[in-house]
Amino acid sequence: MAITGASGTIYAQRLLDQLDPSQHEVHVVLSRYAQAVVSAELPAGLRLREGVPMHSLKSMNVPFASGSNPVDAMVVIPCTMGTLGRIAHGLSDDVLLRAADVTLKERRKLILVPRETPLSLIHLRNMELLLLAGALILPANPSFYARPATVEQVVDTVVARVLDHLEVAHTLASRWQAEPEGA
Repeated sequence: MAITGASGTIYAQRLLDQLDPSQHEVHVVLSRYAQAVVSAELPAGLRLREGVPMHSLKSMNVPFASGSNPVDAMVVIPCTMGTLGRIAHGLSDDVLLRAADVTLKERRKLILVPRETPLSLIHLRNMELLLLAGALILPANPSFYARPATVEQVVDTVVARVLDHLEVAHTLASRWQAEPEGA
């Protein structure tokens, strides 16, 4: 899991809260500016569960930086457009970008959760490149049909979609209900 300097670190925290390290191997990498945003948005700081290591952005001595040790999935949440663009163009000068590059080349799940608006043509073209390369773009667009009452419940509608794509069971958000027969 990578956290970049986009606003929305609560999405990352809520995802971390749902990933049990006794059931899933979880690693965390923060971009250069992510810590400043974490400090501004999460007064208690980023809470990592026991058994979840945080890796230095500059270290390439991590298992997920090599295709010989492919990951099941990688999530970049929240994802800045700068990071998205660097991934789209194959730049991999730090472990976050290298891990994303490896995830794509090994045809594993790469889930990018951009939190940016409005979008420019450059952003859309970068997203197109990533979609063609096999990434999943899952914008931080919450749903409201279940009438969330708290910020966490709004955030959880996005985190639930990420967990769905990771194939991790959860009860974070209610599912859309089909109309009863004859309605």
